[in-house]
Formats: sequence, structure tokens, C-alpha cells
Amino acid sequence: MMKFKSPPDFSLGISIMDRYILTELLVPFLFGVGLFSSVAVAIGSVFDLVRRIAESGLLIELALRVLLLKMPQFIVYAFPMSMVLASLMAYSRLSSDSEIVALRSCGVSVYRLVVPALVMGVIVTIVTFAFYESVVPAANYQASLILEKAANEERPLFQERNIVYPEYTEVLEANGKKTRTLKRLFYADSFNGKEMQNLTILDWSQQGLNQIIAAQQAVWNPQEGLWDFANGTIYMVSADGSYRNILRFKNQQLQLPRTPLDLAGRRLDYEEMNITQSQEALALAIASGDEPRALKLQVRIQQRISLPFICLVFGLVGSALGIQPRKTGRATSFGISVVIIFTYYISSFITGAMAQVGVLTPFWGAWLPNVFGLVSGIILLIRSAR
Repeated sequence: MMKFKSPPDFSLGISIMDRYILTELLVPFLFGVGLFSSVAVAIGSVFDLVRRIAESGLLIELALRVLLLKMPQFIVYAFPMSMVLASLMAYSRLSSDSEIVALRSCGVSVYRLVVPALVMGVIVTIVTFAFYESVVPAANYQASLILEKAANEERPLFQERNIVYPEYTEVLEANGKKTRTLKRLFYADSFNGKEMQNLTILDWSQQGLNQIIAAQQAVWNPQEGLWDFANGTIYMVSADGSYRNILRFKNQQLQLPRTPLDLAGRRLDYEEMNITQSQEALALAIASGDEPRALKLQVRIQQRISLPFICLVFGLVGSALGIQPRKTGRATSFGISVVIIFTYYISSFITGAMAQVGVLTPFWGAWLPNVFGLVSGIILLIRSAR
């Protein structure tokens, strides 16, 4: 039975009962973090690294470094899994030993009993978000650099050739509808990290194609917010498509968006960006008219925010299931946890895919599994209270 030396304080503060339940939650949570992160690492990284060692001659030292850098991402994925396992095992144990019955006979409601699990869920949510935002992207980026360098495939920090940037604008038609039309098309043959080479710009900023700019070099001037073009020609185009004026220049400043330079410099994958970097990439994708990438980034941003909050939802669902009066062993609790985890990640994958094809909005594509889990947890909790 419970080792209370004095009656528990049932106030909203941290009582002996709260500390006791939190202790019951902590041990299976730490066990779950170790178990689930180890399994995820083995499936997600170890097999691939062993293959690289055997087939590509990857040094064991580098493989171990990559493995350590990949660990934060798998630990983040393990936090929600561990939360549902911990809450389910802890409350099932308390229920099986009739400690839940004893507490309820003392006047403690079911809703008060799950407060420690919710508090722990909030703490784990904050830790998961901080870890996912500050540690995981940088670690994944460093791991990718090591693998690329080892394979002699080190990627540049910028796009070296064929930089294409379409700039769009909205035009109000006579019927009142807005249509998205091409305003300017920017093309550069190459980029060396400082200047663009062999540029061509088609300008539709006024009615029809009104000018064509061709230059050998162009450099962004951050002090004045302009492009410095060198050794080029500006062709002024008439409405009938003929050239009405040709201007050759050695140096010319033009007010164009900096976006082509940004486009050439963005080389991060989705898992290597935090939310701020993802929002910058989203703005760039929208400006360049890359709608599929923009939609995918919107979904990924919402998923990055929604994933930590599933820790709180899993704490509610696990405690609501475990608190029900029945004899449940650890094996059964573990099995139920696996089913809940599998259901969540499958539903998250499905709703995310639906959002990327436009069936759902990015918000609902990322948050719908959380909402479903929250509603399920509340229903289970109300049934347990009866």
C-alpha cells in the first residue's frame, strides 16, 4: 500500500500525493526514453551507417560522430512515446494495487488524480519543443556535412548554376477577381558565392513585356539595397514586340528584389531548419512562386509546433486509460502504448500527406491527430470519473 505518513494535501500545490505519482511516472518515462530512442536509432541510423562502413568505407570514428549527432532527433521522437508509456504504466500500477480506490475513498476525484500526469506532460512538452527547435536542426546539419564530406560529395553553401527566380504579382481584373501573373523572370547562369554571372531579366512590370536586361555580372549592394550590374544591355520593348531603345552600360544600379541571391544560398533540408529558418524559406518559396514547396513548408512548420504538444495529450490519454479499475500488467500497458503510438503516427502521416495535396489546410493536417487524441482522452477521463 501507499507509504503516506501523513494525510495528503489535496490543494492545488505540490502535495505528497503529487510527488508520489510523479515519482511513479518518472521511472517508466526514463525507461521509455532509453528504449524508444535506442530502437529508433537502430532502425533509422545504425543500419544505414553499417552499410556505409561496409560498402563505402566510412570510418568508424565518423560513423560514431554521425550516430551521436542523430541521437537528438530520435530522443525528441521518443519523448511523446515515453509519456504515454509512463502515464499508462504508472496509473495502471496504482489501479491494480487498489491505491486509486483508496484515494477516491478519501474524496480525491479522478480529475485531481491526473493532474500530476498533466503537469509532467506540460514539462515534457516544453523540453521537447526546446530540444526540437535548438538542438535537432543544427545536429542534423552537422551530421549531413560529415556524411557528404566522407563521400566526397560535399554540397556547396549556395546553388552554383542555373538560378531561376520568377516574381509574381496580383492583378485586379475588370470582374473584380485577382489573378496571379508573372511580373519578372530572373535567370543567372552561375553564382560563385559573391556575384551572379551571365544574367537575363525579362520584365513584365508594366503592360506586357517592356524591357529585357542582359548583363555579364551582378552583385547585391546591401548598403543601398540595389543590384550593381556590370557590362550589360537594356532592351526597351514596344507593345508590338519590337525594340524601341537599346542602352548599353558598363555599370548600372537596378532596384530588384534580393530574392534571387537568397534562392541561390538556401541549401538546408526540412529537418535541418528550425521554425525561423523554415519561415524564411517559406517566404522565399512564396516569392519565387514555388507553391508545392511553400505548401510543404507550411505543413512542416505546423507539424514542428504540434509534435511537442502531443506529449500533453498522451499524458492525458495514458492516465485516463490507466486509472480505470482493472488488473493490468506491465506487458499489457506496453502493448496498449505501442498501439496508441502507432495509431498517432499513422494518422499524423495520413493527415500531413492530405495537407500537402491540398485536401486539408496545413493547420488541420498537423493538428488533427492532436485534437482527436485530446477529445479521446477527455471522453475516457469522464467515463473513468463515473
